[in-house]
Amino acid sequence: MDSENFKDQCNDITKEFNIKIPCMLAERVESYASKNNTTIASVIIEALDSFLRKQ
Repeated sequence: MDSENFKDQCNDITKEFNIKIPCMLAERVESYASKNNTTIASVIIEALDSFLRKQ
């Protein structure tokens, strides 16, 4: 997807995704978020951003 096409589809700076992940992974994310006093969304955003930057 090129950046112009993305801008047309996403006027807001955020976009909602609904995904299904394995229960054990969800539990790990919830635990990590709780231990680090942050939100589940923040954990997922940070992990995904870190992963994609390394690609």
